[in-house]
Amino acid sequence: MKLLLFPEVEPARLELIREAADEMQVANAPDVETALVEITDAEAFFGKITPELLAAAERLQWVQSPTASLEHYLFDELIEHPCKLSNMRGLFSDVIADHVMGYVLCFARNLHRYVQQQMEAKWEPIGGEAGRSTFTHGPHAVSDIDRAHLHLSDCSMGVIGTGKIGAEICRRAHAFGMTVRGIDPICREVPGVIAEVWSPERLPDLLAASDFVVIAAPHTPETYKLFRSRQFRQMKRSAYLINIGRGVIVDLADLTAALQAGEIAGAALDVFETEPLPPDSPFWTLENVIITPHCSAVYEGWERRSVEIFGDNLARRLRGEPLENIVDPVRGY
Repeated sequence: MKLLLFPEVEPARLELIREAADEMQVANAPDVETALVEITDAEAFFGKITPELLAAAERLQWVQSPTASLEHYLFDELIEHPCKLSNMRGLFSDVIADHVMGYVLCFARNLHRYVQQQMEAKWEPIGGEAGRSTFTHGPHAVSDIDRAHLHLSDCSMGVIGTGKIGAEICRRAHAFGMTVRGIDPICREVPGVIAEVWSPERLPDLLAASDFVVIAAPHTPETYKLFRSRQFRQMKRSAYLINIGRGVIVDLADLTAALQAGEIAGAALDVFETEPLPPDSPFWTLENVIITPHCSAVYEGWERRSVEIFGDNLARRLRGEPLENIVDPVRGY
């Protein structure tokens, strides 16, 4: 059996892949010309395949994408090809879930606003200094300060897409004591967290019940522009939207209008319809918006985990066992 790697893998990862491949022949192509020669008799491929490479393949049975997302990976010939296609589902699940909880904590405890005040040397609790209890009286009445800070175990989270990333988000929210609900077209539970994940038809119910709405869904025809004015009006006015899925799932013009009209309390966004976010976007100046530059998945160590996921599939392939993370190329996930 033969495995082709393209683009070329650096020496450290190559050594790990060779170990996992056992006696399998491994070709590490430094350029497209070499890849076109090597793919003719390769049964397995890891990397970025193209229509040109696929057309040259005569024995290809399995393609492993180096990413979890596939909207920029798939093309018509690959969708129609009989080879198995697997992705890197799970590669960034926990670190993205950490990022989401960072957003949640910022909104719940106003941390992003306190950082801004720190830069101004401004000492004032959100809600106003006038509402602070004195040491003489102690806490004796609920104040505007209290109302401006959330207790997470009194809050609920709705997660759109409970695949590997969404499930990790659910687990972390559950660990904070939050009530967690999910929407997914396939998954029907998150063990230990959600006994029943709702079907997409119940999205309005989830929006109405959630203090934090997290989008962790892939880009598909069904999710394109899924969040527009109607969905924002279905959310609580006190709720926050978080998107770490795909930018095209949220219509930014409608979201801007919803935020400016106070239809929802705020939004945290790591992905956008247009990237980089244009400097004239109103999101840069909205106090109730947190922006991060498409970085929720970054961390040192991803390359080691990538090889582990791929190596596990290689071992399965060599043992004749079913592969993990098989995707439906028509659906795109």
